Amino acid sequence: MPGPPPAADAGRDELLRLLLQSTGEAIYGVDLQGRCTFVNRAFLEMLGYDSEDEVLGRNIHQLIHHTHPDGTHYPKEACQARLATFAHRSGHSDQEVHWRKDGTPIPVEWWSHPIYQDGVLIGAVLNFVDITERRQSERELERLNAYNRLLLESAGEGIFGVDRELRCTFANAAAAAMLGYGREELLGRDIFALMHHSREDATPGVREDCPIHRAIHRQEGFVAHEEVLWRKDGTAIPVQYTVNPVREAGRVSGAVVVFRNIAEARALARKMDYLATHDTLTGLVNRREFEQRLERAVAAAEEAAAEHVLCYLDLDQFKVVNDSCGHAAGDELLRQLTALLQGRVRKGDTLARLGGDEFGVLLEHCRLADALPLAEALRTTVEAFRFVWDGRAFCVGTSIGVVAIDHAATSAAAVLSAADTACYAAKDGGRNRVHVYEAHDEETIRRRGEMQWVSRIREAIENGHFSLGFQPIHALDAGEAGCRHIELLLRMVEADGGETLPGAFIPAAERFCLMPGIDRWVIRAAFDWLRRNEAHGRGLETCFINISGQSLGQAAFLGYIREQLAASGVPPEMICFEITETAAVANLAQAVHFMRALKAQGCRFALDDFGSGMSSFGYLKNLPVDFLKIDGTFIRGMVDDPVDRTMVQAINQVGQAMGIRTIAEFVESEAILEQVRGIGIDFAQGHALARPAPLDRLTLPGRRPSARPIP
Repeated sequence: MPGPPPAADAGRDELLRLLLQSTGEAIYGVDLQGRCTFVNRAFLEMLGYDSEDEVLGRNIHQLIHHTHPDGTHYPKEACQARLATFAHRSGHSDQEVHWRKDGTPIPVEWWSHPIYQDGVLIGAVLNFVDITERRQSERELERLNAYNRLLLESAGEGIFGVDRELRCTFANAAAAAMLGYGREELLGRDIFALMHHSREDATPGVREDCPIHRAIHRQEGFVAHEEVLWRKDGTAIPVQYTVNPVREAGRVSGAVVVFRNIAEARALARKMDYLATHDTLTGLVNRREFEQRLERAVAAAEEAAAEHVLCYLDLDQFKVVNDSCGHAAGDELLRQLTALLQGRVRKGDTLARLGGDEFGVLLEHCRLADALPLAEALRTTVEAFRFVWDGRAFCVGTSIGVVAIDHAATSAAAVLSAADTACYAAKDGGRNRVHVYEAHDEETIRRRGEMQWVSRIREAIENGHFSLGFQPIHALDAGEAGCRHIELLLRMVEADGGETLPGAFIPAAERFCLMPGIDRWVIRAAFDWLRRNEAHGRGLETCFINISGQSLGQAAFLGYIREQLAASGVPPEMICFEITETAAVANLAQAVHFMRALKAQGCRFALDDFGSGMSSFGYLKNLPVDFLKIDGTFIRGMVDDPVDRTMVQAINQVGQAMGIRTIAEFVESEAILEQVRGIGIDFAQGHALARPAPLDRLTLPGRRPSARPIP
């Protein structure tokens, strides 16, 4: 059959040439000797040649394909395109470079195809594209993937992915570790069946209710606040997790789960709940929780005509143990008594510690007649108890006030007040007895008991029946010879020469606004002693003096202090007034004015019982104080209770950050002293360092050449 006419061949060749020149891919041909037989325009442009004459007839491998991407020589015998051609097959690679005329490489993807003429191999045609941008994108994607993998592996949370059937698609190291699996053990496994199959109580879960399943099929994210995942060893861990669906090509293909183990957080929350409702020393219900239970009992008595009884216990002679043996002994006494009292109450009764040495017992669904034998049993239990400390035995009793809770009860506060009144009556009647509250004797009891204290306090103020004691305050950063910093302590002197501690009479003095008179006596006596003993000249640097919140509110009291300072000649810089945290907060404006006025003269101030008010940090920066005396409740418990230790650390850190020196009170043991010193507290005070003593026994250290007041 005749072939196409020459004109047709010429037209076809021209069309083929136009196609080769117009394509964006570089195309060239080689013969069996590797010489270039043709190139298109894209070839010249990509490789930087001006015309095809620079290329045609040249060995193409030596011209553009002579070196690997890493710079090593690429022999023509190993050229993949050449080997493919002579093997009569097509070739392909995207891992090589072509070299430009200027000697720079470009990454390329190339394809080769053998060329035949009359069935005989005569060479090959090759086309290639510049993949520089692709390589840059791949490197960037690889960098991002590596970064994402790093993030995934360094995350503290567990992270895993699932497909629509909840089969695991990936998991990070944290997830595998928390669940106790190797990563390969998770991949491809049904996550629900493997570790989400049951609730915390071991009842079976429902697959459709699983938040991961819902996230995928509802196409929305979920937050699971309280779930459990089951570990490989069969134990459950409480977790909180978020689950979000993964979309690919417009379709939800699975989900990603990010979870964290909340076992510690849950335990801490439970501990905080426990601490909020229980006394840390005895483990009993605390006053706040007791009042809430009492309020519910009062409401039930009114609504359901139920009868309940409240017993209010106040230990007798507890302060004897506390003052003679220290607070550690007092704490141990309370713990031992708690164990005894718990053995006397009924299973459903509530035994609580209401204060320092005060307990409450709520007897629900109990008639008064049935409660009295129980109250008497509590009293005799305490009476029979013998407390031994350091070879000394102590007897304590308890005065118990009993009040019935019936439909006439108005509130928990009213019931507690009535029980307190009955307890006071028991004390006033001779202590260590049970007294039942009756409405008609309330006023007589109050007047008789409290007015006795009022008359005694007034007599003591008028006749000077007080004495001053002291307790040293030691700097912890260096040893000191003698006693350079002291706190003055108040005692009431009885007719027989005995002394009554302030805890016995201060409550009545505060109730009847007698504290300003006591404060004036203390200041006058303190300044007189400091003057007579020339304490400043003999090395005493700081004298801490307590003043009450009632005195802060009296304008004349500030003038009285100024008069006493001027008359005594005592240097103001050696005086540091102590104000309790609660008093400062209750009279904040007056406290700030009072403190600034005396600081202008050189006096300093300490905030006592700091931390007890639980609002301390918010107002502290408004009070111009020089010292924080950390509440002894935290100091006493810091060895055994990490919460107390954390509170002490926090208070010390805040004080140091604000330039306020810190003092630890009630340092009753070497263990406490060691921890206080380790935390970095500036000063310490307590039985582990020195016990309180009469002021006339104070031995002044003598002036040191370098002596100076506490800065």
